[in-house]
Parts: sequence; structure tokens; C-alpha cells
Amino acid sequence: MLLGGVILLISFAYLGVLFAIAYYGDKRADSGRSIIANPTIYALSMAVYATSWTFYGSVGRAAANGVGFLPIYLGPTLMAALFWLVLRKMIRISKVHRITSIADFIAARYGKSSLLGGLVTVIAVVGIIPYIALQLKAVSTSFLILLQYPAVVMPAKGQAVGILADTALYVALLLGAFTLLFGTRHLDATERHEGMVAAIAFESVVKLCAFLAVGLFVTFGLYDGFADLFARAAQLPQAEQLLRLSGSAGSYGSWASLVFLSMLSILFLPRQFQISVVENVNENHLTKAIWLFPAYLLAINIFVLPITFAGLMHFPPGLVDADTFVLTLPMAHGREALTLLVFIGGLSAATGMVIVETIALSTMICNDLVMPVLLRWKALALSKQRDLSGLLLAIRRGAIVLLMMLGYVYYRAAGEAYALVSIGLVSFAAVAQFAPALLGGMYWKQGTHAGALTGLTAGFALWAYTLLLPSFAKSDWLPISFIEQGPFGIALLKPTALFGLAGLDDISHALFWSMLANVGGYVAVSLLGRQSIRDHAQALLFVDVFKVAGRGSSLWRGSASIEEVITLVGRFIGPERAEADFADYAQRRGRKSARDLVPDADLVHFAQNLLAGAIGAASARVMLASVVQEEPLSMDEVLDILDEASQVMAYSRQVEQQARELQAASAELRAANARLQELDRMKDDFISTVTHELRTPLTSIRAFSEILHNDPRLELEKRRQFIAIIVRESERLTRMINQVLDLAKLEAGQAEWHPAEVDLKEVIEDAASTTSQLLEEQRVELQLDLPAEVPRVHADRDRLLQVMLNLLSNAAKFCDRAAGRVAIRLQVLPQALQVDVVDNGAGIAGADQDTIFEKFRQVGDTLTGKPQGTGLGLPISRQIVEHFGGRLWVASTPGAGSTFSFTVPRERPGGEVAAEGAA
Repeated sequence: MLLGGVILLISFAYLGVLFAIAYYGDKRADSGRSIIANPTIYALSMAVYATSWTFYGSVGRAAANGVGFLPIYLGPTLMAALFWLVLRKMIRISKVHRITSIADFIAARYGKSSLLGGLVTVIAVVGIIPYIALQLKAVSTSFLILLQYPAVVMPAKGQAVGILADTALYVALLLGAFTLLFGTRHLDATERHEGMVAAIAFESVVKLCAFLAVGLFVTFGLYDGFADLFARAAQLPQAEQLLRLSGSAGSYGSWASLVFLSMLSILFLPRQFQISVVENVNENHLTKAIWLFPAYLLAINIFVLPITFAGLMHFPPGLVDADTFVLTLPMAHGREALTLLVFIGGLSAATGMVIVETIALSTMICNDLVMPVLLRWKALALSKQRDLSGLLLAIRRGAIVLLMMLGYVYYRAAGEAYALVSIGLVSFAAVAQFAPALLGGMYWKQGTHAGALTGLTAGFALWAYTLLLPSFAKSDWLPISFIEQGPFGIALLKPTALFGLAGLDDISHALFWSMLANVGGYVAVSLLGRQSIRDHAQALLFVDVFKVAGRGSSLWRGSASIEEVITLVGRFIGPERAEADFADYAQRRGRKSARDLVPDADLVHFAQNLLAGAIGAASARVMLASVVQEEPLSMDEVLDILDEASQVMAYSRQVEQQARELQAASAELRAANARLQELDRMKDDFISTVTHELRTPLTSIRAFSEILHNDPRLELEKRRQFIAIIVRESERLTRMINQVLDLAKLEAGQAEWHPAEVDLKEVIEDAASTTSQLLEEQRVELQLDLPAEVPRVHADRDRLLQVMLNLLSNAAKFCDRAAGRVAIRLQVLPQALQVDVVDNGAGIAGADQDTIFEKFRQVGDTLTGKPQGTGLGLPISRQIVEHFGGRLWVASTPGAGSTFSFTVPRERPGGEVAAEGAA
């Protein structure tokens, strides 16, 4: 007789073996000798896919649906054939960008979005909690059955068991402890958990051996082989039905849905992504996994039907749950050792899944949910903390405990409502929602952040409505009328027959609607919207990862302080480790120390990768932006990105429409390049002009200074005259330099503004007074046409005065030389004040009326050539006016003078319109 103490002793002994393997694996990794750098171990670790659902639930599903259990394993087998094309690309992308989880992958692809990463995490947690509960249910049920040995007695369903007496609670705590010890030892989530992976590979061998042992016992111990067993099973009333592909046992549509669903799950279950992508040592290991992993699935399923038929023949209908046939058949025949082996095999299947799944989810919760919130919570002042690595580990460990407890709560609340396989399929359908955004992001450059967010939100909402909420109703959390009649009695909204779509099983129905909304939303919003430069750059790096993987850092420009970067990284991975990592990087770059490094794009890329390993790509970008001044990509770099994209697309097999789009894009690029060349020429003209204008006052200053220096006895009147010229030319020089600096500040957004309530009439009068001497010297008559009273405007008085001085000096410079006249008019319009500066000069040709506002352009006539000045007055004036919400323009007819006009809105920032009557 198997006593509870013996079962627990063997269970603890087995878990002790796992501890030992994991400890040994981590020790070998610390010494630089990887125990998992082996393609066989990699392929076996991928068999974490075979959970207690496989170990127990496959037989249960076969008893109900016959060969209907096969699609769950046909899907991964078919996907394995695509591993080299799909999974290898996922691995390469993840290594290049130090991806830590599936949430991090999707967030990084679409502009390193924290919002997107958080949404993926929520979907994963909500979808996987039932799956964790499934494992707890399997282990707890098998333990309770084993306690009754040799009698086969099923635990009473619905019987209340105290929490402290519930074995599932202790299973959850025990698995949580194991995960804490070996799953959060390292802070960097991209560092491989080598000990854990080694233990998972060992568990895969144990559960396979246990299942094969039961299969051999049943097939060749209880019967005389497959032929004998199936011949006897043919006498069962349901035998023919269970061996058919269609009919009541399941439809072709259901098969197709489950095959498709399981194909996606082998890639997008968080534990599969963790093992297959994050824990991968060498992408070439896929060559063995392509055939060894399907072989494993074949081996663990080859005895499913024999065990199913043996259980149906041996136990009366309804006496024993078909999910437990693997355990109860050896028990019924008094095979103690085999029974214990089966229990350990089921324990292996459950523990492997729970450990890897909770590690993956805890990383996502930390990096994509908790840390983005904490980093933006100013009250916590995390930016002032020297070392946050302890906080990160605490968050991940707390998340592991929380996940285990949530799984236990779900098990207690709904564990009896579903068979094992049904619970698993709910989770499969949830993670399938990641497919459009992730696969689309890997192969389709047009996918956008908004499209991914729309698709994921719509797909998750429909999954919850058509599958999760009905499961709540079946567990009595919601009224059953929600399923049978629809919410508020609206039949079209019945969650299992939405909009009248009937005839499908629950999983196929939910998959159809959720994927329709997901794919439709993703594609439609992506095509209708526009990509940002960051979105486009990330698309290039992901889609063409094998061609541009080494150019990630080149898609960044800016400035940074090496001290600030090292300090920032040290806060999250520890100061000592940060110093060591940057020292190694400096050595590879041929520098003596990290302080000798040049804070260039490669350094920023390296730092962002270090941060991404600890807090995820999205949070890493946000934190690095706090100490790095990033500049937008230049036209050259944008053209470079688009040129590479065009080259890749030219070699792909696209439809004719895409080819036309590419030609249009190339035409746009040629136009942009021509514009760039024109800007370059304008810059050269500007430099030439500024150099000339600077040389003129400098020449005068030097000449008169030399006269004063060489002739100290020069008469007083001459000295005063020369000094006055030097002062005037110095002021001219200062004005030109100030204009250049002013324009630079305006364009960089660093100009100082002092907005207040301003009387524009006074500004005009001050400008007229300031320029009166200039106008008198050039014999220009000035006329003012100003209302008696005008409303005040909200603006910077000095800036408006600068605009007026620019316009007045320009008018004086270009008006008629014989009888120059300049007029200033101020008009009160309903929404703005308008100022007109009118001269009687030669006028401006229509083709030049936009050109004069460009910062590198001056327009002169054929007689005078280029006028004096830098040509920056009008561009500066336009930027000032536009800053306050107004506009500046010119109206001119050649030979009839010019009118420069600008407006200043009367509306204040709060929306209030200035009152009339301000003097």
C-alpha cells in the first residue's frame, strides 16, 4: 500500500534531483562551461510544450473525441518544418535587440512602445492563469487518487476542501519556491537560466519514459500487442465513432482550427518563447530540433489510443475520469512502481510548464507593467537611487508568487468546470492573439504601432467575450443565461453563436471572431495610418534582420555623457557590473578605460541593450532618453533606410501594385534628394554671404584700429570719427552674429520667450522711434496709420519689436532711393491684429515671394546684386510670428512696391479673446 508519506518522500526526492541538476547547470555556466550548449538538450527543453495536459489530458480528449486529440500535436509538427524560416528569425532578432520576452519583442518592433508591451503582458497573464491552474489540478488530482492505492477511487467533485488541507496549495508553494531559487538568480532576463533549462530537459525525458512505460505495460502487458488491443476495442459501442475524423467526434473545421491554434501556440506561448528564443544558445541547434522535437511528440502520443481503449474497456462508464487512465490503469493492476513512475512523470510535466511559464510572465510583468509605471512615478524618485537591481529582483519574485496564487485561486474557483484539455485550449486561443502583430512585424514593413494596438485590443476583447466569459458562466460566476440567451436576451450577441454564427465548437467559434477582428484591425489601421521614422527604422531592423542586423546603432544620432550613461545603467544592473561591462566594451574598442570612450551611437546602442536585458526594450528607451540628447534622423539617414528597404523589396516577389508603389516611393525619394541638394547649395550661399558680411565690418574695424595704433598723435576730432566708425561696425558685427545665434536657438526650440499682455501700438511706435535716425539718413519718409485704441495681445514684447525692426529696416533698404516712403498700418480684425509695412521700392517678383522667407536665401536685383545683410531677418521674423499663432507674408507687384504683413491672434492661451479698448 502506498502511504501519503511515501508519496511525498518520493516527490521531494525527485524535486531534489531537479534542484541538483539545476544547481550543477548554473555552476557550470558560472565557470564558462555551458551544460545546455547542446542541440539535443535544446530540443528536449522545447518539449516543455508537453504538459500535464499532454500526459493526462490527451487520453481524456481521446476518450471523448477519439483521434481528435491529434491536432494539438500535428500543429507543432507542421510548424517545426518552418522553424528555420520563422523561429530562427525570431531568435536572431531577439539576440540582436536583447529581447527578454514576447511582450518585449512586440513592443520593440513597434517603436519600443510601453503601452503595447503592457497590453501583451495583460493578455498573456489573463490567458495563462487557467493553464497554470490546469497543472495544479492535474498534480493535486493524481496525488489524491494515489492516496487511495490500491483502490481506484476518484476524488469527489464539488466536495469542499479546506485551503490548508488542499494539496494543490502546497504544490503551488513548492513550485513557486523552486522557480524563485533558479529562475530569478540573474537580473538580466536575457541571461540564460542554464540550470533551469537542464532540469526542464531532464523532466522531458522522465515524462516521456513514464508515458512510454504505461503504454508498453498496457499494450504488451495487459494485451498481446496493438492488433489484439484494437481488435478487442472494436467491440466497444463508440469505437467506430472515436476512430473517425468527422461526425459527432469532431468536424474537419474543428480539426483545422485546432491544428492552426497549436501551430501558433508552439511559438507564442510565453514558456515556448522563453525556452525556444530567450534560452537559445545557438540558432544552429534548430537543425536538430526540427526533427527531434516532432519525434518526441510522436513518441509521447503513440500509446494514447491504446491507453484510452484499455481504460474504456477496463472501467465501467462514468466510474473513472478518462483524464486519469494513465495513472489508474497501473493502479488497478497493482503495479506500485509503475504507478509511482507515472505520478512522477505527471509531476514532471506540470512542474516544467509552471516553472518556465511563471519565469516568462514575471519578466513581462516586471519589465512591461510594473517598471514603466514606477519609472514615471515622480514621487518615488527612482532616478535618484544608486542601485535598483534589488528592486527589480523583488518585483520578479513577487510576480512569481502572485502568479502561483492566482493559478491556485482559479483552480479553486473553476477547476471542476472543465476537463484538462478544455482549459488548455482557452489559453491557446489567448496567446494566438499575438500572431498577427508578431508575425506581421517580422515580415511586413508597413505594420504600424497603431495597427498592432488595434488588432491586439480587438482580438483580446473578442476572445474574452466568446471564450473567457462563457467559461465563467459555466463555473457559475455569471448567470448561465449569458450563454443560452445572450446578454440582455439579445440572441445575436450570444457569446457562443455571435451574430448568428452557429454550428462551430466553442474554440473554433472564438478563434474565428477574435482572429478576424485582430488581423482586420491590424492590417486596416496600418494601411490607413502613417509610420513614424522610429516605426519605420524598427520595421527595417526586424524584417531585414539578416541583412541589417549589424547596423542597429547607426540609426541613432545625438549626444551623451559617458558618466551619466554608466551611472544610469548601473542603477538597474548594479554599479559594479555596469563598470565591468563598460570596461570590457572599452577594451574591445581599443580604449584604456570606459571614461575614454566616445559617447557615440555604438555606445548608446550598447547601453540600451544592457538596460533592455534588465527592464525591457521599451523602458530602456525611456530611461536612456533621460540622459541622452537624441537628434532626429537626418535626410541622408532616412534616405539610407528607405534605399535599403527599396533594394530588399526589389528582390522580393511582389504583386504589380506593390511595384507601382515602389516606383512612386522612388520618385518621392528623388524629389527629396533634389531638395536636399538644393538646401546644401543654399547653405553654401549662406556661408558665403555671412563670410562676406562679417569680413566687411572686420576690415573697417581693423583698418581704423591700425590708424589709431600707428599714429598716437592723431588729432582729437579724427580720433573721435574713427572710434565712432569702429563702434558702429562692431555693433553691425554683433547684430549679424546675434541673428545667426537667434535663428539656431529658434530652430532648436531653445529660444527664451517672455509672453505677457502687449500693446502692439506701443511696439510699433517704439520701432519707428528706434529707426528714425536710419530713415532720416536714407531720406525715407515714414507714415503711421494707427487706431486710437487697440486690444492687447498675449505675446513677447521684445520679439514683436524685433519683427518690426526687421521689417522697417528692410523697407528702408529697398524703397525708392530718390523719394523713399514707408507706411505702417495697424488694423483690428475680429480674431487678430494685422500690421502692414508698405514701401515704394522696386517690388518683388512672384517667383521670389516665397524664397525670401527661406533662411539661406537673399533676393537682390541685377543692378545691386545681393543686398547687405545675412538674409536671416525675414526667416527669424516668420518663426517668431508663427510661434504666437500668427502668420507673416508679402504682397508685391514688380515696380509698385511691397507690403509685408503679419497677424497676431487676439485669443489668449486659455481661449479668452482680448477685450476692446486697451489703450
